[in-house]
Amino acid sequence: MSQPVQPVDPAGVPAPVETDLLIIGAGPTGLYAAYYAGFRGLRVAVVDSLPEIGGQITAMYPEKMIYDVAGFPAVKGQDLVDALGAQARQFDPLYLLGHRAEELDHGTDSVTVTCDTGLTVTAKVVLISGGIGTFSPRPLPAADAFTGDGVMFFVPRLAELADLDVLIVGGGDSAFDWAMSLEPLAKSVTLVHRRDKFRAHEHTVQKVLASRVEVITSAEVAKLHGNGRVEGADIVAKLDGAVRTVPTQAVVAALGFVADLGPMSRWGLEQRKRHILVDSTMRTNFERVFAAGDIADYDGKVKLIATGFGEAATAVNNAMTVVDPSAKVFPGHSSDSA
Repeated sequence: MSQPVQPVDPAGVPAPVETDLLIIGAGPTGLYAAYYAGFRGLRVAVVDSLPEIGGQITAMYPEKMIYDVAGFPAVKGQDLVDALGAQARQFDPLYLLGHRAEELDHGTDSVTVTCDTGLTVTAKVVLISGGIGTFSPRPLPAADAFTGDGVMFFVPRLAELADLDVLIVGGGDSAFDWAMSLEPLAKSVTLVHRRDKFRAHEHTVQKVLASRVEVITSAEVAKLHGNGRVEGADIVAKLDGAVRTVPTQAVVAALGFVADLGPMSRWGLEQRKRHILVDSTMRTNFERVFAAGDIADYDGKVKLIATGFGEAATAVNNAMTVVDPSAKVFPGHSSDSA
């Protein structure tokens, strides 16, 4: 989805925006919140630093299959984003893409967010759904001295790795999901993990172990070889130090990401381990600021896309009473309006 054209002044600063609800983050949780807020009759603006909707899914794994969304045995990431965008489009949210929220100021009956581009958005309520905030991949030490191409931290297009020998490093959900997705396309897939236990869902682990993917445990990638592009990797067994060289034209370092709240860390929000604490209504320590999705935290939190959808609805319904004190928290089921 292209960025809407915003009026600008002679200095090139976008014209100010006023709305009922400002959603910070256009990932799955933010998109569902945009739909639900529109359903409740709120004017909605969505700001995101990325140039497209979809958040991490669009930026990192649009072709990856997602298995934990209710109603879908499996759904491709970009297909889910497209469907959420179409659902929200019924109520015409204003997408302010390519703007990073930098400052948050509280008024008596509104909140003003200023972006890095100079854009200001004044809203009666703000919902932060920015995933894990800004994120940077954990480095693969073996790649530090390698100056060629072929090392990546996620796979935007699976077809680019078709018919290649692919080496995946990691033992979490992302590593095993990439292995499952690439197994039918790649010439070969080898997964290396430094321990003999995995952090991925057991069901996915068992499917990978039963496939043609070669899984090497208690080992690390020590060195990459290649002239201009990776051609091979040395894998060292931690038990006896034995070295095995495997051919590879693509290395996927699925070692996780380091999250950073970025400018939001300066907004005075109560935090726990780089996440924003919320109560049962998804409200932060500020009356007019709510949070939902991976960035929100509370005791017993389970990080799933499906969880984010429920949190978005909870946040919007409770935010509704801040926008309009005469409104009810629960409006009835959406099917009742059909």
